[in-house]
Amino acid sequence: MKSKIPIEVWVPDLTFPGWMDRWYKQGAEFEEAHPEFQINVRGKDFWRFPRQVAEAAAEGLTPAISEYYFYMTQVARDSLAQDGSPLFTSVEKAIGGRTEILGEPVVIDDIIPPLRDYYTYDGDLTSMPTVGTTSLLYANKGLLRRAGVSELPQTWEDVEAVCQAVAQLGDGPSHAITWSNHGTFIQQALASQGGLIVDNHNGRTGRATAVNLASKEMLTWAEWWRKLHKDGHYLYTGKIPDWAGTLKAFADQDVAIRISSSNDVNYMWRAAEDNEFDIEVGIFPYNHRVPYVGNAVAGTSLWLANGLDEATQEGALAFLQYLHNPENAAERHRANSFLPLTYASYALLEEEGWFVRYPHHRLAYDHVMKFPAGVVRERPELAGQVPVSEGALFGDFAGNQDVMTRAMGDVLAHGVDPLERFTEATAEAQQLLDTYNAYALSSGFRDPENSPTHSLSVEAFSEAAAGRDYSAADMEAVVKLHR
Repeated sequence: MKSKIPIEVWVPDLTFPGWMDRWYKQGAEFEEAHPEFQINVRGKDFWRFPRQVAEAAAEGLTPAISEYYFYMTQVARDSLAQDGSPLFTSVEKAIGGRTEILGEPVVIDDIIPPLRDYYTYDGDLTSMPTVGTTSLLYANKGLLRRAGVSELPQTWEDVEAVCQAVAQLGDGPSHAITWSNHGTFIQQALASQGGLIVDNHNGRTGRATAVNLASKEMLTWAEWWRKLHKDGHYLYTGKIPDWAGTLKAFADQDVAIRISSSNDVNYMWRAAEDNEFDIEVGIFPYNHRVPYVGNAVAGTSLWLANGLDEATQEGALAFLQYLHNPENAAERHRANSFLPLTYASYALLEEEGWFVRYPHHRLAYDHVMKFPAGVVRERPELAGQVPVSEGALFGDFAGNQDVMTRAMGDVLAHGVDPLERFTEATAEAQQLLDTYNAYALSSGFRDPENSPTHSLSVEAFSEAAAGRDYSAADMEAVVKLHR
């Protein structure tokens, strides 16, 4: 009997109920359709995942497919194999313009632009997007109606007006709004204003070498955030990022609005149901005083190992297409509210009436695929267009996120001047980037133990990728709520 060709697939185990079961199921289904292959899905430790891949690579045992969080894209690009060659190869180049692989239709041309753009460099789709999220606004419908608010805010000015209305409620919540002090919301605020974090077009036209956390866009956002806090509208829990604390404040109706990830749709609805109030979902508010540019996206992508033998590479490529066929991509959305990855998966969900039954699941897709209604009213020519969504690509992105959230924490908790604090943060983040680049260019990421500083260890990167300060307690609270 001919032995099967093993395909090693390593993914971080997010510990959500059924998370790994779905991976195992899809691997088994692929094997049934392609009996010559054996799909070995390994759920790895979420916090240590990049280190585990690097350790395997150092021993010449790189998995065929590895899933990296988007903050780690530059690390994946810089990683080297045991022989000093690039650890990963381009998915698009490996496909080579084919429309099917081993009978599996190629789907990369059908990936929605916001997700395809993030993982594209110099016109080349380097890795396969798997999970996509953006930022949304969630509101307690009853509290807003009592305050006389009939429409969800879309702009910063709208948010201020809603907050003032909620503050007038005699027996209303202690604060009007909250969100976690997390880099994803800072990135979203910068993206919508056209702001950049690093040079060379956010690392898109060349390796990023300079950081600017004191840009006009950053300071405008920080000042607005600080004003909401000083005026008593924004609830700052004092922790970074404290997803669990802001979620609890919304569930307990201590706030009327919470801004969070689109991945929180299911959790937020559950919180509202458990506490017997109605909920509405809206877009991440934008600064109406400047042209609206786009949205930030977060998520993961699958990287294809370089140097695989032809049979293994063909099986891995076919599995990547299978994972993202319309039904599988649609199921990923149904189960965890991630963005539908492809146009075809969105069309399937639409056809089966999913969005009619659950309209709140549609908004994240619409938010990244369309300009907000207010923007279109001012600029009708933008109707139907997809906003620009290229995110930053640079080394120690995760460490940079820690720097910016600590800076914002000082502004909120201690009243530090934003310009002064974010100028200081820029110097700190620049040092991280300089050290990263020196290390990556000299030795790559063959051995994470040899990184010159703790902030550069692959383990530190992996911890910060989801927020180094996103504590196990926070994760447990969210998982328990989901259950």
